[in-house]
Amino acid sequence: MVQVPGQSNVDNLNTIRCETSRQFKNIKKEYLKAEIEHLETNGKMKNIRYLYRDINDFKKDYHFGLIQ
Repeated sequence: MVQVPGQSNVDNLNTIRCETSRQFKNIKKEYLKAEIEHLETNGKMKNIRYLYRDINDFKKDYHFGLIQ
């Protein structure tokens, strides 16, 4: 059966879309926060080689939108 796109169906879809977008934003924010803390730790401990390696990896992953 084909469902008629009524206003209630459209409202439900928009609600689900907003909640999903919010969840993905929160996941991305947590990921970025953890990566920045990791980079700060390497910077404070004077691990310059690992700091630059991690920055390059982070830029590459962020560019392609990969979240591990």
